[in-house]
Amino acid sequence: MPVNLLAALGEERFGLAALARAHDTAARAGYVLRRIDGSDDQLAAWIDFHFPGSWWSYEAGAGSAWIGERDGRIAGFAAFGARGLKFRWLRAWRERADAGVFGPFGIAEAHRGSGLGDALLTAALCGLRESGYRFALIPAVGGDALIAMYAHRTGATVAEEISYETERFRAVILASGAGTNARNVLERVRAGALSLDVAAVIANDARAGALDAAREHGVEASAVVWERARETRAAYDARLIGAVASARPQLVLLLGWMHLLPPAFLARFPETLNLHPSFLPLDPAVDEVLAPDDTVIPALRGAHALRDALRAGVPWTGASVHYVTEATDRGAVLVRIPLPVGEATTPEALRERVRPAEFLAVEAAIRRWSFER
Repeated sequence: MPVNLLAALGEERFGLAALARAHDTAARAGYVLRRIDGSDDQLAAWIDFHFPGSWWSYEAGAGSAWIGERDGRIAGFAAFGARGLKFRWLRAWRERADAGVFGPFGIAEAHRGSGLGDALLTAALCGLRESGYRFALIPAVGGDALIAMYAHRTGATVAEEISYETERFRAVILASGAGTNARNVLERVRAGALSLDVAAVIANDARAGALDAAREHGVEASAVVWERARETRAAYDARLIGAVASARPQLVLLLGWMHLLPPAFLARFPETLNLHPSFLPLDPAVDEVLAPDDTVIPALRGAHALRDALRAGVPWTGASVHYVTEATDRGAVLVRIPLPVGEATTPEALRERVRPAEFLAVEAAIRRWSFER
Protein backbone atom coordinates (compact mmCIF):
# COMPACT_ATOMS: atom_id res chain seq x y z
CA MET A 1 0.00 0.00 0.00
CA PRO A 2 1.56 3.37 -1.02
CA VAL A 3 1.91 5.99 1.69
CA ASN A 4 2.48 9.68 2.22
CA LEU A 5 5.52 10.31 4.39
CA LEU A 6 6.21 13.36 6.51
CA ALA A 7 9.72 14.53 7.43
CA ALA A 8 10.41 17.26 10.00
CA LEU A 9 12.67 20.01 8.66
CA GLY A 10 13.43 21.77 11.93
CA GLU A 11 16.71 19.98 12.52
CA GLU A 12 20.01 21.46 11.48
CA ARG A 13 20.45 18.47 9.19
CA PHE A 14 18.53 20.55 6.62
CA GLY A 15 20.06 23.96 7.31
CA LEU A 16 22.69 25.97 5.43
CA ALA A 17 25.52 23.76 6.65
CA ALA A 18 23.73 20.71 5.32
CA LEU A 19 23.34 22.35 1.92
CA ALA A 20 27.07 23.12 1.88
CA ARG A 21 27.82 19.49 2.71
CA ALA A 22 25.52 18.37 -0.12
CA HIS A 23 27.54 20.48 -2.55
CA ASP A 24 30.76 18.97 -1.20
CA THR A 25 29.39 15.42 -1.46
CA ALA A 26 28.36 16.00 -5.06
CA ALA A 27 31.71 17.60 -5.93
CA ARG A 28 33.68 14.68 -4.50
CA ALA A 29 31.65 12.37 -6.74
CA GLY A 30 32.33 14.55 -9.77
CA TYR A 31 29.07 16.49 -9.96
CA VAL A 32 27.95 20.10 -9.72
CA LEU A 33 24.62 20.95 -8.10
CA ARG A 34 22.50 23.66 -9.68
CA ARG A 35 19.12 25.02 -8.58
CA ILE A 36 16.27 25.65 -11.03
CA ASP A 37 13.12 27.57 -10.15
CA GLY A 38 10.05 27.07 -12.32
CA SER A 39 9.70 25.29 -15.62
CA ASP A 40 12.92 24.48 -17.47
CA ASP A 41 12.84 22.97 -20.97
CA GLN A 42 16.17 21.16 -20.64
CA LEU A 43 15.22 19.46 -17.38
CA ALA A 44 11.74 18.60 -18.68
CA ALA A 45 13.11 16.91 -21.80
CA TRP A 46 15.70 15.03 -19.74
CA ILE A 47 13.04 13.74 -17.36
CA ASP A 48 10.70 12.71 -20.17
CA PHE A 49 13.50 10.74 -21.82
CA HIS A 50 14.89 9.01 -18.73
CA PHE A 51 11.53 8.32 -17.06
CA PRO A 52 9.16 7.63 -19.98
CA GLY A 53 5.52 7.23 -19.11
CA SER A 54 5.79 9.54 -16.11
CA TRP A 55 4.47 13.06 -15.76
CA TRP A 56 7.39 14.07 -13.54
CA SER A 57 8.40 16.93 -15.85
CA TYR A 58 5.04 18.55 -15.12
CA GLU A 59 5.53 18.18 -11.37
CA ALA A 60 9.11 19.48 -11.48
CA GLY A 61 8.00 22.52 -13.46
CA ALA A 62 5.38 23.36 -10.83
CA GLY A 63 8.04 24.23 -8.26
CA SER A 64 11.82 24.17 -7.97
CA ALA A 65 14.49 21.52 -8.41
CA TRP A 66 18.11 20.82 -7.65
CA ILE A 67 19.90 19.07 -10.49
CA GLY A 68 23.24 17.28 -10.54
CA GLU A 69 25.41 17.78 -13.62
CA ARG A 70 28.59 16.18 -14.87
CA ASP A 71 30.40 17.73 -17.83
CA GLY A 72 27.42 20.00 -18.37
CA ARG A 73 24.93 17.13 -18.71
CA ILE A 74 22.14 16.40 -16.26
CA ALA A 75 22.60 13.20 -14.27
CA GLY A 76 19.79 13.49 -11.71
CA PHE A 77 17.26 15.80 -10.11
CA ALA A 78 15.20 16.32 -6.96
CA ALA A 79 12.16 18.55 -7.22
CA PHE A 80 10.54 20.38 -4.33
CA GLY A 81 7.92 22.98 -3.48
CA ALA A 82 5.46 22.17 -6.27
CA ARG A 83 2.22 24.12 -6.10
CA GLY A 84 -1.15 23.55 -7.71
CA LEU A 85 -0.88 19.78 -8.13
CA LYS A 86 -4.30 18.12 -8.31
CA PHE A 87 -3.48 14.52 -7.42
CA ARG A 88 -5.99 12.95 -5.05
CA TRP A 89 -3.38 11.98 -2.46
CA LEU A 90 -2.40 15.64 -2.03
CA ARG A 91 -5.90 17.02 -1.38
CA ALA A 92 -5.73 16.74 2.41
CA TRP A 93 -2.47 18.70 2.39
CA ARG A 94 -3.44 21.68 0.26
CA GLU A 95 -4.37 23.82 3.24
CA ARG A 96 -1.26 22.86 5.23
CA ALA A 97 0.93 25.94 4.96
CA ASP A 98 3.62 24.25 7.05
CA ALA A 99 4.22 21.28 4.70
CA GLY A 100 5.91 21.52 1.31
CA VAL A 101 5.95 18.80 -1.33
CA PHE A 102 9.17 16.90 -2.01
CA GLY A 103 9.63 15.12 -5.31
CA PRO A 104 9.73 13.72 -7.82
CA PHE A 105 13.32 12.56 -7.48
CA GLY A 106 15.32 10.56 -9.99
CA ILE A 107 18.85 9.62 -11.02
CA ALA A 108 19.83 8.42 -14.50
CA GLU A 109 20.67 4.73 -14.46
CA ALA A 110 24.34 5.28 -15.30
CA HIS A 111 24.77 7.53 -12.24
CA ARG A 112 23.01 5.49 -9.58
CA GLY A 113 25.12 4.45 -6.62
CA SER A 114 27.44 7.43 -7.08
CA GLY A 115 26.29 9.37 -4.02
CA LEU A 116 24.57 11.98 -6.17
CA GLY A 117 21.15 10.89 -4.92
CA ASP A 118 21.99 11.65 -1.29
CA ALA A 119 23.28 15.09 -2.21
CA LEU A 120 20.20 15.97 -4.24
CA LEU A 121 17.80 14.66 -1.60
CA THR A 122 19.45 16.78 1.07
CA ALA A 123 19.59 19.86 -1.17
CA ALA A 124 15.89 19.64 -1.97
CA LEU A 125 14.89 19.28 1.68
CA CYS A 126 17.12 22.24 2.51
CA GLY A 127 15.26 24.15 -0.19
CA LEU A 128 11.94 23.40 1.47
CA ARG A 129 13.24 24.54 4.85
CA GLU A 130 14.66 27.71 3.31
CA SER A 131 11.17 28.40 1.90
CA GLY A 132 9.77 28.39 5.43
CA TYR A 133 8.23 24.92 5.59
CA ARG A 134 8.42 22.95 8.83
CA PHE A 135 7.74 19.61 7.17
CA ALA A 136 8.41 17.87 3.88
CA LEU A 137 5.56 15.82 2.47
CA ILE A 138 7.00 12.90 0.49
CA PRO A 139 3.95 11.64 -1.39
CA ALA A 140 2.93 8.35 -2.95
CA VAL A 141 5.89 6.26 -1.78
CA GLY A 142 5.48 2.57 -2.52
CA GLY A 143 7.44 -0.46 -1.32
CA ASP A 144 9.05 -1.27 2.01
CA ALA A 145 12.58 -0.65 0.73
CA LEU A 146 11.82 2.85 -0.51
CA ILE A 147 9.90 3.76 2.64
CA ALA A 148 12.82 2.52 4.75
CA MET A 149 15.28 4.54 2.65
CA TYR A 150 13.38 7.77 3.25
CA ALA A 151 12.98 6.98 6.94
CA HIS A 152 16.74 6.43 7.28
CA ARG A 153 17.86 9.43 5.22
CA THR A 154 15.27 11.99 6.29
CA GLY A 155 13.69 10.73 9.50
CA ALA A 156 10.32 10.59 7.71
CA THR A 157 7.41 8.69 9.20
CA VAL A 158 4.20 7.42 7.63
CA ALA A 159 1.52 10.13 7.72
CA GLU A 160 -1.21 8.14 5.97
CA GLU A 161 -1.86 5.26 3.64
CA ILE A 162 -3.19 6.17 0.20
CA SER A 163 -4.73 4.29 -2.69
CA TYR A 164 -4.40 4.65 -6.43
CA GLU A 165 -7.88 3.19 -6.88
CA THR A 166 -10.37 5.57 -8.50
CA GLU A 167 -13.92 5.34 -9.71
CA ARG A 168 -14.35 3.90 -13.18
CA PHE A 169 -14.87 6.71 -15.65
CA ARG A 170 -17.08 6.38 -18.73
CA ALA A 171 -15.08 6.96 -21.89
CA VAL A 172 -15.66 7.15 -25.63
CA ILE A 173 -12.88 6.49 -28.13
CA LEU A 174 -12.83 8.24 -31.50
CA ALA A 175 -10.60 6.64 -34.13
CA SER A 176 -10.22 6.71 -37.87
CA GLY A 177 -7.84 3.92 -38.85
CA ALA A 178 -6.41 0.56 -37.87
CA GLY A 179 -7.20 1.13 -34.22
CA THR A 180 -3.98 -0.18 -32.66
CA ASN A 181 -4.11 2.37 -29.86
CA ALA A 182 -7.82 1.83 -29.33
CA ARG A 183 -7.21 -1.91 -29.11
CA ASN A 184 -4.42 -1.40 -26.59
CA VAL A 185 -6.66 0.74 -24.37
CA LEU A 186 -9.44 -1.87 -24.55
CA GLU A 187 -6.99 -4.62 -23.65
CA ARG A 188 -5.61 -2.65 -20.70
CA VAL A 189 -9.14 -1.93 -19.50
CA ARG A 190 -9.99 -5.62 -19.71
CA ALA A 191 -6.84 -6.44 -17.72
CA GLY A 192 -7.90 -4.00 -14.99
CA ALA A 193 -4.95 -1.68 -15.59
CA LEU A 194 -7.04 1.38 -16.45
CA SER A 195 -10.03 2.71 -14.50
CA LEU A 196 -12.27 3.17 -17.51
CA ASP A 197 -15.55 1.83 -18.80
CA VAL A 198 -15.32 2.30 -22.56
CA ALA A 199 -18.93 2.90 -23.54
CA ALA A 200 -18.38 3.19 -27.28
CA VAL A 201 -15.83 3.33 -30.07
CA ILE A 202 -16.81 5.68 -32.89
CA ALA A 203 -15.06 5.88 -36.26
CA ASN A 204 -15.56 8.20 -39.22
CA ASP A 205 -14.79 5.30 -41.58
CA ALA A 206 -17.00 2.21 -41.59
CA ARG A 207 -13.95 0.09 -42.46
CA ALA A 208 -11.80 1.34 -39.56
CA GLY A 209 -10.04 -1.42 -37.66
CA ALA A 210 -10.92 0.34 -34.40
CA LEU A 211 -14.52 -0.85 -34.88
CA ASP A 212 -13.37 -4.47 -35.13
CA ALA A 213 -11.37 -4.03 -31.92
CA ALA A 214 -14.46 -2.68 -30.17
CA ARG A 215 -16.63 -5.59 -31.28
CA GLU A 216 -14.01 -8.09 -30.15
CA HIS A 217 -14.11 -6.53 -26.67
CA GLY A 218 -17.89 -6.34 -26.47
CA VAL A 219 -17.95 -2.55 -26.78
CA GLU A 220 -20.51 -0.68 -28.85
CA ALA A 221 -19.02 0.15 -32.26
CA SER A 222 -20.50 2.72 -34.60
CA ALA A 223 -19.45 4.53 -37.75
CA VAL A 224 -20.41 8.18 -38.08
CA VAL A 225 -19.38 8.94 -41.64
CA TRP A 226 -19.55 12.33 -43.30
CA GLU A 227 -21.40 11.98 -46.58
CA ARG A 228 -19.99 15.12 -48.07
CA ALA A 229 -22.15 15.07 -51.20
CA ARG A 230 -25.39 15.01 -49.22
CA GLU A 231 -24.61 16.60 -45.87
CA THR A 232 -23.21 19.89 -44.65
CA ARG A 233 -20.30 19.98 -42.26
CA ALA A 234 -22.54 21.49 -39.60
CA ALA A 235 -25.04 18.65 -39.96
CA TYR A 236 -22.29 16.07 -39.67
CA ASP A 237 -20.83 17.74 -36.61
CA ALA A 238 -24.24 17.71 -34.97
CA ARG A 239 -24.62 13.98 -35.70
CA LEU A 240 -21.19 13.28 -34.25
CA ILE A 241 -21.92 15.26 -31.11
CA GLY A 242 -25.20 13.40 -30.73
CA ALA A 243 -23.50 10.02 -31.13
CA VAL A 244 -20.90 10.82 -28.47
CA ALA A 245 -23.45 12.39 -26.13
CA SER A 246 -25.59 9.26 -26.22
CA ALA A 247 -22.77 7.39 -24.46
CA ARG A 248 -22.61 10.01 -21.65
CA PRO A 249 -18.80 10.06 -21.47
CA GLN A 250 -16.73 11.68 -18.77
CA LEU A 251 -13.67 11.38 -21.01
CA VAL A 252 -13.27 11.39 -24.79
CA LEU A 253 -10.09 9.88 -26.26
CA LEU A 254 -8.93 10.75 -29.77
CA LEU A 255 -6.73 7.82 -30.80
CA GLY A 256 -5.88 8.38 -34.43
CA TRP A 257 -8.98 10.48 -35.08
CA MET A 258 -8.42 12.35 -38.37
CA HIS A 259 -11.26 14.86 -38.35
CA LEU A 260 -11.19 18.36 -36.90
CA LEU A 261 -13.69 18.85 -34.11
CA PRO A 262 -15.86 21.97 -34.01
CA PRO A 263 -15.96 24.38 -31.05
CA ALA A 264 -19.40 23.04 -30.14
CA PHE A 265 -17.91 19.57 -29.59
CA LEU A 266 -15.23 20.89 -27.22
CA ALA A 267 -17.78 23.00 -25.36
CA ARG A 268 -19.90 19.88 -24.82
CA PHE A 269 -16.95 17.57 -24.02
CA PRO A 270 -14.12 19.63 -22.51
CA GLU A 271 -12.41 16.51 -21.14
CA THR A 272 -11.16 15.43 -24.56
CA LEU A 273 -7.60 14.14 -24.97
CA ASN A 274 -5.68 13.57 -28.18
CA LEU A 275 -2.72 11.34 -28.99
CA HIS A 276 -0.23 13.06 -31.28
CA PRO A 277 2.87 11.36 -32.77
CA SER A 278 5.53 13.93 -31.94
CA PHE A 279 7.37 15.42 -28.98
CA LEU A 280 5.32 18.56 -28.35
CA PRO A 281 6.55 21.57 -26.36
CA LEU A 282 5.03 22.09 -22.93
CA ASP A 283 4.27 25.69 -23.85
CA PRO A 284 1.45 25.49 -26.43
CA ALA A 285 2.28 28.93 -27.78
CA VAL A 286 5.76 28.08 -29.07
CA ASP A 287 6.66 26.35 -32.33
CA GLU A 288 9.93 24.70 -31.31
CA VAL A 289 10.82 22.16 -28.66
CA LEU A 290 14.09 21.29 -26.94
CA ALA A 291 14.96 17.60 -27.37
CA PRO A 292 16.79 15.53 -24.72
CA ASP A 293 20.15 16.06 -26.44
CA ASP A 294 19.57 19.85 -26.45
CA THR A 295 18.71 19.84 -30.15
CA VAL A 296 16.04 22.39 -31.01
CA ILE A 297 13.45 20.86 -33.34
CA PRO A 298 10.17 22.13 -34.78
CA ALA A 299 6.95 21.33 -32.96
CA LEU A 300 5.49 18.98 -35.54
CA ARG A 301 1.78 19.62 -35.23
CA GLY A 302 -0.94 18.61 -37.65
CA ALA A 303 -2.05 15.44 -39.40
CA HIS A 304 1.30 14.45 -40.92
CA ALA A 305 3.77 14.75 -38.05
CA LEU A 306 5.69 11.56 -38.88
CA ARG A 307 6.04 12.44 -42.56
CA ASP A 308 7.03 15.97 -41.63
CA ALA A 309 9.68 14.70 -39.20
CA LEU A 310 11.32 12.68 -41.97
CA ARG A 311 11.12 15.51 -44.49
CA ALA A 312 12.64 17.94 -42.01
CA GLY A 313 15.43 15.49 -41.17
CA VAL A 314 14.96 15.98 -37.43
CA PRO A 315 16.62 13.42 -35.13
CA TRP A 316 13.70 13.18 -32.68
CA THR A 317 10.07 12.21 -32.80
CA GLY A 318 7.87 10.91 -29.99
CA ALA A 319 4.36 10.67 -28.61
CA SER A 320 2.36 13.27 -26.69
CA VAL A 321 -1.10 13.24 -25.17
CA HIS A 322 -2.71 16.64 -24.74
CA TYR A 323 -6.03 18.31 -24.11
CA VAL A 324 -7.88 19.20 -27.30
CA THR A 325 -8.51 22.88 -27.98
CA GLU A 326 -9.67 24.81 -31.00
CA ALA A 327 -6.01 25.36 -31.96
CA THR A 328 -4.60 22.19 -33.52
CA ASP A 329 -2.30 20.25 -31.16
CA ARG A 330 -1.87 23.22 -28.81
CA GLY A 331 -3.65 21.99 -25.70
CA ALA A 332 -1.96 21.38 -22.35
CA VAL A 333 0.26 18.30 -22.46
CA LEU A 334 -0.41 15.55 -19.91
CA VAL A 335 2.36 13.13 -20.91
CA ARG A 336 5.02 13.18 -23.61
CA ILE A 337 7.77 10.74 -24.55
CA PRO A 338 10.71 11.66 -26.82
CA LEU A 339 12.08 9.04 -29.18
CA PRO A 340 15.05 9.10 -31.59
CA VAL A 341 14.02 8.71 -35.22
CA GLY A 342 16.80 6.17 -35.63
CA GLU A 343 17.04 4.40 -38.98
CA ALA A 344 13.40 4.83 -39.99
CA THR A 345 13.14 6.29 -43.49
CA THR A 346 9.42 6.00 -44.22
CA PRO A 347 6.37 7.19 -42.30
CA GLU A 348 5.24 3.58 -41.98
CA ALA A 349 8.54 2.47 -40.44
CA LEU A 350 8.56 5.47 -38.12
CA ARG A 351 4.97 4.70 -37.11
CA GLU A 352 6.02 1.20 -36.02
CA ARG A 353 8.92 2.66 -34.07
CA VAL A 354 6.70 5.19 -32.30
CA ARG A 355 3.82 2.84 -31.50
CA PRO A 356 5.19 1.43 -28.18
CA ALA A 357 5.76 5.00 -26.98
CA GLU A 358 2.17 5.83 -27.98
CA PHE A 359 0.84 2.92 -25.94
CA LEU A 360 2.85 4.04 -22.92
CA ALA A 361 1.91 7.70 -23.28
CA VAL A 362 -1.82 7.01 -23.63
CA GLU A 363 -1.92 4.72 -20.59
CA ALA A 364 0.04 7.22 -18.48
CA ALA A 365 -2.13 10.13 -19.59
CA ILE A 366 -5.32 8.27 -18.67
CA ARG A 367 -3.88 7.50 -15.24
CA ARG A 368 -2.84 11.08 -14.65
CA TRP A 369 -6.25 12.31 -15.80
CA SER A 370 -8.04 9.90 -13.44
CA PHE A 371 -5.74 10.76 -10.51
CA GLU A 372 -6.54 14.44 -10.96
CA ARG A 373 -10.33 14.02 -10.82
